[in-house]
Amino acid sequence: MILEKPLKADFAIVRAWKGDKWGNLVFRKTARNFSPMMCTAARITIAEVEQLVEVGELEPDSIHVPSVYVKRIFQGANYQKWIEKRTVRAA
Repeated sequence: MILEKPLKADFAIVRAWKGDKWGNLVFRKTARNFSPMMCTAARITIAEVEQLVEVGELEPDSIHVPSVYVKRIFQGANYQKWIEKRTVRAA
């Protein structure tokens, strides 16, 4: 039997799409791949969210990380979404 050592981290700094004031997090697109795993593996999780909503506004089935794993949460500002930049070809 081959056993692998568990993933451990002191801090996980993640960015979520939406979160409530208790720390429940919802991720979008590729952030859903490793962010929830890192939240559960770290001792302290610090989450930056695009939208900070009141408790109870998130649908329970859509929560990817429950608040028990998140120690700090704050709403970021002035997001620049480089991937959504519009480009036009020269004619």
